[in-house]
Amino acid sequence: DTSLAEVNSFSPSMPISPSSMINQYKFEDEPELRDLFITVDDPESHITAIETFITYRVVTKTSRSEFDSSEYEVRRRYQDFLWLKSKLEEAHPTLIIPPLPEKFIMKGMVERFSDEFIETRRKALHKFLNRIADHPTLTFNEDFKIFLTAQAWELSSHKKQGPSLLSRMGQTVRAVASSVRGAVKNRPGTFTEINDYMETFSQKINLLDKIAHRIYKEERDYFNEMKEYGPIHTLWSASEEDIADSLKGIASCIDRCCKATEKRMAGLSENLLPILHEYVLYSEILMGVLKRRDQIQGELDSKVDALANRKTEKDLFSEEIGKLEDKVERANNALKADWDRWKQNMQCDMRSTFTNVAENNLHFYEECLATWESFLASQTVDLHVEEDSEDRP
Repeated sequence: DTSLAEVNSFSPSMPISPSSMINQYKFEDEPELRDLFITVDDPESHITAIETFITYRVVTKTSRSEFDSSEYEVRRRYQDFLWLKSKLEEAHPTLIIPPLPEKFIMKGMVERFSDEFIETRRKALHKFLNRIADHPTLTFNEDFKIFLTAQAWELSSHKKQGPSLLSRMGQTVRAVASSVRGAVKNRPGTFTEINDYMETFSQKINLLDKIAHRIYKEERDYFNEMKEYGPIHTLWSASEEDIADSLKGIASCIDRCCKATEKRMAGLSENLLPILHEYVLYSEILMGVLKRRDQIQGELDSKVDALANRKTEKDLFSEEIGKLEDKVERANNALKADWDRWKQNMQCDMRSTFTNVAENNLHFYEECLATWESFLASQTVDLHVEEDSEDRP
């Protein structure tokens, strides 16, 4: 029975260097509970005759006794992160493993090595490792420790010690066979409710993700138009002496609003879009976790049915059923506890994200409103000055 303590969601802010990691966490509510600090930075391009790839520096600082040193620095490529995720799923099939960014983004492979793509991936990999470090069970996984501490050749050697091809094929065949048996007969109501919740959540979060990307694209198009709109007024002012100041004033207002729009776009791309897409991936992961729990339940159900149909070998079947019942109970307890923790973190992340978006929108509209109000006030003063000069004899 895995007991999972509730913890706060990992803060999305990231240190700019390993030396600043301690400062990042010293104001946490319970700093004495944190004993593992990880940062991912310093992306580096590698070009070989066969392939081109990026490695990232992973720096770990810890006070845990099971580590031989208090600080480690290794370099990892994306496929190493994939290996770690697969090992965690293999060791903890009914725990919610944090998502990794997809191998390629929709922009296409041409931009796979652009600075923007590399930085986006770096942030996602940083969050992935820190979510694992914050997890009360995953943080003590041996493969996670090896990932953080082993040099490249040591990690490569450790990977080769994994399950054989035949073993992996056997696991795949069992998983496929279990998945096609149909609905689980004795699924507890709790997991039916979780499954229903996730189906609705998946639908809504995918829709939000699509709309948010569409809004960002429209905002970017608007920004590009604004960049051309302002200078036109400046050029026009050169041929309109009587309204030159007004045209220059409009151009200045447009320029300020353009800069404010750019800030709002940065807020969307750095805060809203990554969180929404992360939970799109989480929804897929959770549906997979529920299927794996059902597979364990299905294995137990099939043994119970087999026992009912056989009069011989009852002792052998009873022993197997007892082991499967324990396995199902452990899986259920682990998933229920992890579900509560995930839901709390999700709600915290969403609340923080939407609050941030609201504040950014508020600042944007306040800044634009103040800009145009200032322009109108200046035009009113100029108009009164002209009227006063015309009234004088």
